[in-house]
Amino acid sequence: MKADIHICAQAPQRERIRVFRRAPWEAAATVVIAAGVVMLMQPFSITLYGWSFAMTLAGIATFMVGSKLPE
Repeated sequence: MKADIHICAQAPQRERIRVFRRAPWEAAATVVIAAGVVMLMQPFSITLYGWSFAMTLAGIATFMVGSKLPE
């Protein structure tokens, strides 16, 4: 009976950890990096060009953190 209580106590922790999985974070970081590169290469808006480096850098940082998360 004590083991059943222990398993039930661990269930909410497993659901919280689900948010911190590698695949979704790496996919989101890849999209952010691609958006930053597209912003860098577009000829229409100087504002987008100005934010492209920050966007690419944020994507790279997110990818580096995401690659350390569990599967």
